[in-house]
Amino acid sequence: MGKDYYKTLGLAKGASEEDIKKAYRKQALKFHPDKNKDPGAEERFKEIAEAYDVLSDPKKREIFDRYGEEGLKGSPGGGGGCGSNGPSFSYSFHGDPHAMFAEFFGGRNPFDNFFVRNEEDMDTEDPFSGYGMGGMGGFGPIGGGGFPRGPPGRGQPMNRKQDPPVIRELPVSLEEVFSGCTKKMKISHKRLGPDRRNIHNEDKILTIQVKKGWKEGTKITFPKEGDETPSNIPADIVFVLKDKPHSVYKRDSSNVVYTAKISLREALCGCSINVPTLDGRTIPLVIRDVINPGTKRRIHGEGLPLPKAPDQRGDLIVDFDIRFPDRISATARETLERVLPA
Repeated sequence: MGKDYYKTLGLAKGASEEDIKKAYRKQALKFHPDKNKDPGAEERFKEIAEAYDVLSDPKKREIFDRYGEEGLKGSPGGGGGCGSNGPSFSYSFHGDPHAMFAEFFGGRNPFDNFFVRNEEDMDTEDPFSGYGMGGMGGFGPIGGGGFPRGPPGRGQPMNRKQDPPVIRELPVSLEEVFSGCTKKMKISHKRLGPDRRNIHNEDKILTIQVKKGWKEGTKITFPKEGDETPSNIPADIVFVLKDKPHSVYKRDSSNVVYTAKISLREALCGCSINVPTLDGRTIPLVIRDVINPGTKRRIHGEGLPLPKAPDQRGDLIVDFDIRFPDRISATARETLERVLPA
C-alpha cells in the first residue's frame, strides 16, 4: 500500500486547491522542526512537503488520483511503469522541505530570528534581540502555488519584487555622538545556494560607523541584506539613529541642555555653579542677576559637533530648576514682605 498524500495533509480526495494550501500551512507549521522537537517531526515535515509538492501540481495529482503513489513513482506494481496501461511517469521528491516552507510563506520563516545577540567583541547592548521575521512585514501571501520547479522561465517568477525595508532603531549615547563610534551587529539571513533554489542560513556582521554629530533619525542602509529566496529581491536593512536617554543632558539638535538645581535664595541673590561638559570638564558660571523661572544661559561651542562641520560645535544651554522652600518662619516672612517689591 503506497502513501496517501491526502491523508498526510488531513484531506479527503477531491479537496480544492485552496483546501490543499490551507492544509499544508497548518501541518507544516505544526511539524516544523524549529517548533516541534518530538522525535520524527523532521521526517513528518518532509512527508508533508512531498504531499504538498504532489497535490499542488495538477499533473502529478491527476496521476496520483488514478494510479496512487506506485503509479506516480513508476513502481512495477503501479500503473505508471513500462509495459503497463498507465502513463510513463517517474516521480521522486528531491526538493528541500525547508526551502518549500520558506517559499510558501513568501520567503519568511516564522520560526527564525532575523537578529541575534551581539558577540563579546560587539556592542554589549543589543537592541535587536528578539526581533523575528515578523519584523519584516509578517507572513507573505499564502499559497502562491507550489514550490517553484525548474529554472527561471519554467515555472519561477521572472518579475521579482524587492521586499519592504527592514527598519530598526540604533540607540546611541550622547557621548558616542560626541566622539563618533563603531557599532557591530551580527545578523542571520537566508541566502540561495549556487543552484539558486536551495536556501541556507548565513551569518554576517554589519559594521556601522556613527560619525560625530549625527542627528537622531539619521538612516544607515545596508542594501539587500534581508532574506533571499528564488522569488524575491532581498530587503534593505535600515538602521535609524535613536538617542538614548541621558542622566545629565537633554539634546536639542546640536545643542545640549543642562539643568542646574538652585535654591530660591540663589535665584534671588546670585550664585556660582559648575557646569559639566560632555568631554569631562567643568565650566564655572557666575550669575549675579536675579534668575527668573525660564532663565537660560548659553555657553557657546560646548555642545555636539555639527553633522556637516564636525570641527564646529553647538552650544551648552543651562536651564535652572529653582527649589522653593516648603515653609518659612514668621520672622523671615516679615523680612521678605519688607524688602521685596510689591
